[in-house]
Amino acid sequence: QVQLVESGGGLVQAGGSLGLSCAASGRTFRSYNMGWFRQAPGKEREFVAGIRWSGANINYADSVKGRFTISRDNAKNTLYLQMNSLKLEDTAVYYCAAGPYVLASDPINYNYWGQGTQVTVSS
Repeated sequence: QVQLVESGGGLVQAGGSLGLSCAASGRTFRSYNMGWFRQAPGKEREFVAGIRWSGANINYADSVKGRFTISRDNAKNTLYLQMNSLKLEDTAVYYCAAGPYVLASDPINYNYWGQGTQVTVSS
């Protein structure tokens, strides 16, 4: 089992950057494949990025490719999401998640979720 806590959200102007962190408790973090998801008001939760437990494989949603970077530090039990060139449509609550499947984009494939952190992009 793993507990996840996101941080780093906030208000940023369009075109700006923001970095999110997801701190995991427990010694099993390094065995989990991880993902970032987001959910805007009135919309379904959508996949943002995923990373293999080893960090060797990564995938992104088309909407963030080239702007967002997912990474992890297994020694620090932490997952990261660096967000650059932010757009108004990136406004959402961002969640990190842990699960057994590699690079899964469906939220149903993740067992553990953080509480989320709000990212608001203003014009």
